[in-house]
Amino acid sequence: MSVFAYFGPAGTFTEMALNRLLERGVTGDDEAVRTVAADSPAAAVAMVRSGAADYACVPIESSLEGSVPATMDALVPPPGEHRVQAYAEVTLDVAFTIAAREALAPDEVRTLAAYPVASAQVREQVAERFPNASFVPASSNAGAAQDVAQGLADAAVTTQIAADLHGLVPLARDVADSPDAHTRFLLIGRPGPPTARTGADRTSVILDLTNEPGSLVTAMTEFSSRGVDLTRIESRPRRLGGSAQYRFFLDAAGHLDDAAVGEALRALHRGAERVVFLGSWPVDRSGAAGEPTDHAESLRWFAKLEQGDD
Repeated sequence: MSVFAYFGPAGTFTEMALNRLLERGVTGDDEAVRTVAADSPAAAVAMVRSGAADYACVPIESSLEGSVPATMDALVPPPGEHRVQAYAEVTLDVAFTIAAREALAPDEVRTLAAYPVASAQVREQVAERFPNASFVPASSNAGAAQDVAQGLADAAVTTQIAADLHGLVPLARDVADSPDAHTRFLLIGRPGPPTARTGADRTSVILDLTNEPGSLVTAMTEFSSRGVDLTRIESRPRRLGGSAQYRFFLDAAGHLDDAAVGEALRALHRGAERVVFLGSWPVDRSGAAGEPTDHAESLRWFAKLEQGDD
């Protein structure tokens, strides 16, 4: 039996993302599956590192709020531990349900439990629909519904699944400040061969660079000079005591098996302090990443030179 952890509790968008991945048969396994809720993205990833779970589904990026810092930090290998690897992604359209224990008039909602990422995505709509409401933080989207069920807030910004699970009454559905809001999720496992190349793939790495001028520009040039598009560049503090150093998360269009991407990664490994390979996997939505420059012709030309051909 394969164990899949996810950022819970039950009823979160992350559980919905995991269900979508399982429906696709993303791991290729036919064996039975057990899903386990974790308290945080870090806890879900830690279950993979420890062997308590085979895979973990965690949010990585919101179209409105950007990358998820808790997940980014969790993907960095702790001292003496092995890396984890991404094998798939799924992108979900995100809209919320506002739910309460009983039917309430909009002006009766005074406290609104919400996960901070969620509150940022509905702030305008809430101000318009529930003029007297103030946000109170919740541990997750499903945790907001749980808080309301326990009487800790008047209403919740949550998922419809979580509202149903806790017996809440919807006050508003499909609430979102942006009609095209979405969140991207990753399926994380222990290191192994990457998912097969599809021609529409994403490759991700974590870089620790030497603390000297131009080191980041040099790293990015390894991609640009080979025609590889960087689709995401993020920095996070390295937490080296009082030293203000950062590590970088790079997403590149292409697959490890693409010659241009492979060349760029080898060059990074030669020049960076540390390179952590996070994986190569198919993008979930077309247009999210393209193919790098085809190096096949140059490779054939070079092979002829080695063989002494014209």
